[in-house]
Amino acid sequence: MESHDIAIADVEAPASPDEFDVDPPYEAADADLPDERFLDRELSWIAFNARVLELARDEAIPLLERARFLAIFASNLDEFFMVRIAGLKRRIAAGVAVPSASGLSPRDVLASSLAASQELMVEHAEAFHAEVLPALADEGIHLLHWSALSSSERDAISQQYRERIFPVLTPLAVDPAHPFPYISGLSLNLALLMRNPDTGKDHFARVKVPPIINRWMEAEPGRFVPIEEVIAAHLDLLFPGMEVIAKHVFRVTRNEDLEVEEDDAENLLKALEQELLRRKFGPPVRLEVEESIDPGVLELLVSELGIKEAEIVRLRGPLDLRSLNEIADLDRPKLQFDPFVPGTHTHLAEVETSSPADLFSALRKRDVLVHHPYDSFATSVQRFIEQAAADPRVLAIKQTLYRTSGDSPIIDALVDAARAGKQVLVIVEIKARFDEQANIRWARKLERAGCHVVYGLVGLKTHCKLSLVVRDEPDGLRRYAHLGTGNYNPKTARLYEDFGLLTSDPDIANDLSDLFNNLSGFAKRFSYRKLMVAPQGLRDGLIERIDREISNHRAGLPSGIRIKSNSIVDETVIDKLYEASRAGVNVDLVVRGICTLRPGVAGLSENIRVRSILGRFLEHSRVYWFAGAGQPEAWIGSADLMHRNLDRRVEVLVRIPSAEHIAQLGDLLETSASDDTKSWHLSADGIWNLHDGIDLQTTLTDQARSRRSRS
Repeated sequence: MESHDIAIADVEAPASPDEFDVDPPYEAADADLPDERFLDRELSWIAFNARVLELARDEAIPLLERARFLAIFASNLDEFFMVRIAGLKRRIAAGVAVPSASGLSPRDVLASSLAASQELMVEHAEAFHAEVLPALADEGIHLLHWSALSSSERDAISQQYRERIFPVLTPLAVDPAHPFPYISGLSLNLALLMRNPDTGKDHFARVKVPPIINRWMEAEPGRFVPIEEVIAAHLDLLFPGMEVIAKHVFRVTRNEDLEVEEDDAENLLKALEQELLRRKFGPPVRLEVEESIDPGVLELLVSELGIKEAEIVRLRGPLDLRSLNEIADLDRPKLQFDPFVPGTHTHLAEVETSSPADLFSALRKRDVLVHHPYDSFATSVQRFIEQAAADPRVLAIKQTLYRTSGDSPIIDALVDAARAGKQVLVIVEIKARFDEQANIRWARKLERAGCHVVYGLVGLKTHCKLSLVVRDEPDGLRRYAHLGTGNYNPKTARLYEDFGLLTSDPDIANDLSDLFNNLSGFAKRFSYRKLMVAPQGLRDGLIERIDREISNHRAGLPSGIRIKSNSIVDETVIDKLYEASRAGVNVDLVVRGICTLRPGVAGLSENIRVRSILGRFLEHSRVYWFAGAGQPEAWIGSADLMHRNLDRRVEVLVRIPSAEHIAQLGDLLETSASDDTKSWHLSADGIWNLHDGIDLQTTLTDQARSRRSRS
């Protein structure tokens, strides 16, 4: 492997390796297992983003959606550098040399991750220029350079520039009186080399492209130019009398993960706010520049930012293709996915009249398993919370919040409930990565309304998705619950695939009451009737059920394991799945992102299939299904098979009570893993290969439309 000079001296070492979100040292229970049985986590993530790039290159996908996948790829990679690459650098700086489960040292992982990700970034730029850009032009959507505009278009853009952009800009010169400016993470910047014609001296200056203004300026309908080129064309207004020698766009990515010492913080909210301020000044981990950058300008940037050669990415511009979301949002329906409006779930629609369904009446009759976005979030989960807030018979609402939307009706309903005198407990996870500031705002809004707000447990993130409603009914108190795989976020519920169980099952309600008492007080209950809860019992509960399937298979009884997860990394669970495969149990894994398990290895995992489905909706649900000797059981919840989920978060899986729903989940997972379904198949060497077939998401949207037309 090519060696790289990695910049680590500028990284402050943290107090504990746990802060890195890294894999702890692992010793297998079975010493006979091969050492090379795990794929590398970081390279597996890069392979996931490569699958996203394949969607952008797929000509069968509507063109503007392909542009959106280019934007998603860019956003994904930004976070990878801000968190994972930054974390690896911090590990090395702290002297953590323990190899990962794949056997690679932190330095080797960092070097291979940088090389692989940079190669993928070059492919990303090439896909934009060679494939998507010409296709857009064929459809009358032209993304142009300033030089390609007509004189009348330049005049129109210049007028917009003077009125809307120029007043916002702040030119920053570098000289003995003006130190090199701070470059904020992910900002787009112009690096300028200018000459004073009177003195003949050269000067460096920087202009930040304002992020609050749309990146693509429309000269005429369908003809767009990037704002940085407009700024560059009008530098005489910013630097009158100066001669422009060179002008180049660049972008810096910084370490933006948080390090909050919860045990030492008297007030977690204040400690987090202080850390959010420090986040802005995290050390740089990547410098993106245009291929044509002047060597002298690049040398200055490298020197001032402390960037090493391995962290420089030279790309064909434009940089930061996240802005393609603006193009993808254009009003061109024929170039986008067909509109899809989810309908009300069948079991809720049947009790709808001219007014919204009475969810409490519906849930007294049966459990409802909703599947978003195919079932409406607004008429199920959101309505559940809103009805609870408005119902005079409801005495209390208890809720967890991890991520929610900016104009959240869930927050508004909880505020209304508190103001109406109901007891409202909200567990707000203010450490939700990159949503910390928003969650602090919601926490304070809820507190002002009279809600009891708790920030979770020290040392753990509260990631579970739970809601419990206590209602006074003629036959006594009854509790209703929602347990889901996704966040209480109406916006992402239209884009993310998730499951949610709405129920009045007494055992589940009792379990949730105990769990909320654990989260808000000093209760220490760790055993539950129909829940598996991390960090105390979730991993052990899953291993116990895998062991049962092994025993069932050996006894000649029906056996099988089907798991759907965002990521599968935990070595203990993976080794148990290897054991199941060696015993002859068939294992199907449907994984959107990272998978470090090697399937199809003779004598180890030949009975394990790993599939990945990507598409219009982000596959987000977590489902665990076990054949159970002919009496299958299924669990849904918030937990992926990762160390952070099983050891450092409060996660919940709920056992599905209804045989009908268990069969529904089992069938979906069977279809997802089928060779007849379009998906990527993981091979033992870590390569994902796309296999054509039936598009599962299209099938489910068609079925949802059909149900809606019949209702």
